[in-house]
Order: sequence, then structure tokens, then C-alpha cells
Amino acid sequence: MSILIDKSTKLVVQGITGRDGSFHTKKMLEYGTEVVAGVTPGKKGQQVEGVPVFNTVKEAVEQTGANTSILFVPAKFAVDAIYEAGDAGIKLIVAVSEGIPALDMVKVVSFLNKKGTHLIGPNSPGIISPEKSKVGILPGQIFSGGSIGVVSRSGTLTYEIVNHLTNAGLGESTCLGIGGDPIIGLKFIDCLELFSKDEETKGVVLIGEIGGSDEEEAAVYIKENFKKPVVGFIAGLTAPPGKRMGHAGAIVSGGTGTAAEKIKAFESVGVPVAKEPEEVVKLLKEKI
Repeated sequence: MSILIDKSTKLVVQGITGRDGSFHTKKMLEYGTEVVAGVTPGKKGQQVEGVPVFNTVKEAVEQTGANTSILFVPAKFAVDAIYEAGDAGIKLIVAVSEGIPALDMVKVVSFLNKKGTHLIGPNSPGIISPEKSKVGILPGQIFSGGSIGVVSRSGTLTYEIVNHLTNAGLGESTCLGIGGDPIIGLKFIDCLELFSKDEETKGVVLIGEIGGSDEEEAAVYIKENFKKPVVGFIAGLTAPPGKRMGHAGAIVSGGTGTAAEKIKAFESVGVPVAKEPEEVVKLLKEKI
């Protein structure tokens, strides 16, 4: 099984006629994702890689049954694109766009919660349920179907750890990058709750980084609610104090959000934390 996406996923690509939208549409189709529609205002009637283009998400949903959306649009248009998708009845939105103002995202997240729509991102590489569907920019060739759920705040670090999982024969049930911005949709706790209900997910890897309190909050949730094995990895252990490391959300402020504090929080609830990416496999095999 998997969470959020599978072979029943019908994807609409917002911004499909742009450079990134068209390129990754082709890659998602090659992976086997059912891309049923694209949306670019004013370009209805065109096709991209055989995918019909509509002017609005509502049109795309009504004519193709799309239930999932991915955004390849500039940050200044992304907020309206998210609202449009949620209003059209899309149940999962993946926002690759980065640089969306945090205050706008606060309103977006509240709106989508009322709609019952899941948001991954912004500033996310996407989500993949190996051998079923890929929605995003993740390199599909390193993933294989398996029993380990992966949730990450980092991009390329995710790929390194996934490569180790695949080479070790464990494979992944679903892997998603929740995004590196300060205000995001799904967080670690939301993903853990979904994985807890997935019978074929036998263990979970949480890849965190400095800044924010998501990891500490996840540790509390794991202690009280999550029974499956969890292994952690925290990026930024050697980050200089007060420095922002790549992601807008990866900044330590007020003496909180350090890598040391996050590692301590995980280990205090029995979640071992790998010191190197390749150690994740060893720690998982000791627990599952």
C-alpha cells in the first residue's frame, strides 16, 4: 500500500506549458503517473506530451476527474493557483514553488484545512509511491516499492538516504518532501498519522534539519501515538549559530531549533538518530 498517491491518482499539472511544467510532465508520464490534464490560463486546446490543456482547474476536474494537482508556477501566482485547485475540489496539492510569502501561506493552509485538502509544500520536491505514481521532481530511478515510509524536510539528502534503502532491499512505501519553507501544509505529525494507518508500512524514516520545532513535536507524537519503528536523521549539526542553511525554514532563533535539541528529543522517545546517511539502514534493520 501507500499514502496519498497510488495508481488511482489522476494528476493535473498547473503551469504545464512552462519550461519546468512541460519537462516534469514528461518525466512523470514516463514513470507511469496518470497525468490527465494541464492548466495554463488562455491556452485551452493545446496539448503537452499528449496531455490536454485547460484554462482552469475546474474545467480540468469536470472533464477528466483529476483529484491531485502539482504547481509549476512562479511564487507570485502560486497562492492563487493553490486556492483555485482547492476550490475546484482537488484533494491533494503539491506545491513545488518556493518563495511564497509566509503570511499568504497562513491563509492558504487555513483555507485548505476547511476544504479537507492536503497540501505538500511549498518548496517541496513532491511525493512518490514507488511503482505506482510520482508527483513531483524526484528522480524515480532510485526508488523501489517496499515497506519504509520516508518524510523529509531536505531534498538531495532524501535521495541519498532513499538510495541506501533501495540498495539494502528495504524499498519505500511512500516518500515525500514536506518542504523547507517556514509555513507548510503537511508536517511530520500529519504524515506519521497517515503511515500509522498503512498496513504495509513497517517503519518510517524522518529526515529533519535545523530550525522550527516540527521534529520536537513529532517526538511527542511518536511517544504518545505511533507504534511503528522510526529512525531519524538531522541535517545541520555543524551549522554555525544564527545561520540559515538553504531553506527558509532552516534557521535557528531564540536558542531553539538546533540539531542537538532535535536529536535529544528523538532519542528521548526511543527514536535512534543516524550520524551518517548510510547508518539509517543499519538502525532500521535493528528495529523492524
